Parts: sequence; structure tokens; C-alpha cells
Amino acid sequence: MKLLEPLDINGMRLPNRVLVPAMVTRLSGEDGYVNQDIIDRYVRYAAGEIGLIVVEAMAVHTAKSGPLLRISDDAFIPGHQELTKRVHDTSGSKIVPQIIHFMKVARSGWRQTIDSLSHADIDQIVDEFGAAAARAREAGYDGVELHSAHAYTLSSFVSRLNPRADEYSGKTLENRLRMFGRVMARVRECVGTDFPVGARFLAEECIKDGYTVEDAKLIALRMAQLGVDYISLSVGGKFEDAVHREGEPLYPYTGYSGDRCMPGDWYSGLPHAHLVAEIKKFVNDHGFTVPVVSVGKISDPADAEQLLADGKADIIGMARQNLADPDWIKKVREGREDQIIRCIWCNVCKQLDENFKEVNCFLWPKGMRQAPADLPDAEAPLWPDKGANLGVALGEDGAARLTWDGAHGDIAGYDVYRADDDGTVKCIEAVKGKRFVDKTILGGRKHVYYVRAFSPGGVASVPSNSVTLEPPLPDFSSAPVSPPATAEP
Repeated sequence: MKLLEPLDINGMRLPNRVLVPAMVTRLSGEDGYVNQDIIDRYVRYAAGEIGLIVVEAMAVHTAKSGPLLRISDDAFIPGHQELTKRVHDTSGSKIVPQIIHFMKVARSGWRQTIDSLSHADIDQIVDEFGAAAARAREAGYDGVELHSAHAYTLSSFVSRLNPRADEYSGKTLENRLRMFGRVMARVRECVGTDFPVGARFLAEECIKDGYTVEDAKLIALRMAQLGVDYISLSVGGKFEDAVHREGEPLYPYTGYSGDRCMPGDWYSGLPHAHLVAEIKKFVNDHGFTVPVVSVGKISDPADAEQLLADGKADIIGMARQNLADPDWIKKVREGREDQIIRCIWCNVCKQLDENFKEVNCFLWPKGMRQAPADLPDAEAPLWPDKGANLGVALGEDGAARLTWDGAHGDIAGYDVYRADDDGTVKCIEAVKGKRFVDKTILGGRKHVYYVRAFSPGGVASVPSNSVTLEPPLPDFSSAPVSPPATAEP
């Protein structure tokens, strides 16, 4: 199985092809130091034997930005040393920090843009990236990842909407790439050629007049020319279409580009895989073999394996899925795929981040700050002697309403499965209660449902009884009868 094959990245040997991308946790304090909660979060990923753990973005400079990790001073090194030691003592997982520079934003909605930076400012940012990378090496990290994606400084230089009018301007691709080139050169100068340096950037900006995969192919080629050791791709997450909430700073994942960055349950699976495949092929066709990471609503092991087998990616990145179940790759290796807790793309984690709250997963047992321990031998939940008593009813609004009796045992939630027209059975939702409303059925089709209870460790019950719903095609020959209007008091 290609997912389980090791991969060497400039001397950093990954035990498998799974990566957890940088994902904000809001677990650090305002001081930016590594604390026990941060260590626990990343050690939990290591316990799940994830091949490469990318630690959440940490600032290379001193600008204030709430609970954000920092690597902008030597004083932060001891905390990072403790983090890397704990991860390395736990498993063969490798760990790298994602280092970031960002511009100022205000609660008024104002934001600083890169055309306000002087040449001295730019020189300082270049030096800050180099110094931060050197600290990462001293702290025992296995490499470092440069954050050139989403709404942040390096990405803003690369953007097609770059507003500068000098040698860093957005008028030509070479000028847009100049800043990243300088940062990469400075980082290499500070860490040497034998320390892996990866980069994360956008396959598409997903904003009006933003760049598309055509530019992304050339950006990736330049990164390969510069000696980047792996390329991790994302999309969207820009300030240009962010929705401003009064009294709050702009959050770059509130507009359409934010939807594209963290696609919810209404998006089809693997929405970005074709972009990554196109970029990887372009880079490979030009003689470079730099590993490329594919991300975006990947959770099924068969899908992940197929992307690797087809040469559409070298590494599979899963942020939300690994948050939901850090033991994903371990369960795949041990043949326990049925015990994987599948991400349902509810984006509660995104909403928590957006509201500056500690990020956890909706599917974890209530009150837990980290994913529950993997307990493969735990007893599966059991249905009552009379069964689950699953029932379904069609509402006047065209939705299916399911109810069932609770299972016995340590219950974390229930997975709801559906098959349409006797086709493939899919898990369509996970809920913590004993009811679910399915708003995506269609008249004239056959829908078959069953549910399974699952424990905190992902051990699932046997399926409940199945129920079938075959809603008729609506009658469109007359207007629907609306309830009488209620007079306002």
C-alpha cells in the first residue's frame, strides 16, 4: 500500500505518506510560548503515527496577534525543544514548524497591505524568516515550512493582486516571486542545504482577478528551481473577499475563498485534487521530483491511496480528518479502517477559530481538549434488545426525519448511512443525539438508511435496522398551499 511507504525528503525520512497540515489550535497563550496543551495536541498526532506533523503557523516577528505560537526570539527555543523531544520520543513521526509573517489588521476592518512596506521593512522580513528557520533547526525540528499561502505576507507578494509598483510589483510574475526567492535564499543560508525546507502556497486564489492553476504551475516550478524540498498546496483563504464583522478584525476564511479553503459538507469530495495533480505533472515534466502534497476533503483511505497510485500526489494532507481522528493512518495500517472516525466537514473547528476560541472537534466526547485515546480492544456499543428501532418520516418540507433508540455503552455519537437508488452506501453525517434531519433527498428516488453508534475511540456497533424512504415526485400542477399569515401584534 503506497500510503504506508516511507518517503525521504532531503534526509527527513517519513514513515508513511500522511501529513497533518498546519492548523490553528488557539491553545497557546498571548505570550506565544509552547505550553502543555500545545505539546499534548502534537504528541497526540505522533501517537497516531502520522508521517509528517506540521505545527500551526508561528510568527517570525513580534507583531501582536492573540494566542499565536512564536519563534521570533531565542527565548522561545526551549519550549520548542521540549515539543520536538516529546514527539520524537512518542513515535517515528517527523515534525516541522510552519513559519509565518503577517501584516497588521484592525477591528475597524482596516488592514495593512504590502505596498506600505519600505525596502528596509522587506529586508527585515527576509532576515526574520532566516533567523526563525535557524531557531527551528536548533530546537530539534526535522525541517521547516514557509507559509506562502492564504492572506499572509509572502502570499500577498505572489498574488496577482499584488499592489506594489517597484521591483516587487504584481505586474510581472518574476517580480511577484522576488520576495519568496529572497526568503528562500536567506533561509538556506541560515539552515544549510541538508535541512528540509518545504513551502505551502495556493493552487488557486479563488478571488476575483486572483491567480489560477496556470500561475500556480509556474510558481511551483520556481520553488522547485530554488530547491524547495516539498510543496504543500491549498486554495483560497484571502482577505479580499472576507466578511467584516463590526468590532472584529478581518478573518480571511469568511468569504467564498474561505469556503474553498475549508470546503464544507455541501462540496463534493477531493475538490482540489485535480489542481494538485496538474501542478505536480507540470513540475515533474520539467525534470523535478519535489514531493507534492494534496489536501482538501480527503478522508477515505481508498481515495487517498488512489491519488498516490495514480501519481496525482506524493503525500496526502488531512487537517480536519486528522483532528477528528489522529489514528487514521495507524488504523489503516492495522486493517481497522472500519474504526476510523470520519470527518463530517461540519466546520465547527473553523467556526471556533473564527471566534478566537480553542479549536477542537465536534466528534470528540464533550469537554475533551484532545482527541480520545485509541482503544482498539474497547467493547463496541450495543443496541437494546429490541434493536435500534430506526424510523423515518417524510416532512412536508421534503426532508427526511430519522429517529432511533439510544445504544448501550460508552457512546460518542452516531453515524448516519444512506444509499440512493440501491447504489453505494455512504456515511452522510455524524450526530451526538438520536435524531437527524436529511435535507438533501429528492422525490422520485429511493433512499435507504441505517445508523451505527460509535465509541470515543471509533469502535462502532453493528448497523441498526434499515429503513427505506421513496418520496414521490412532487405535483407541480398547482401552487403549494401556504399556511395563513399570522397577524403581527
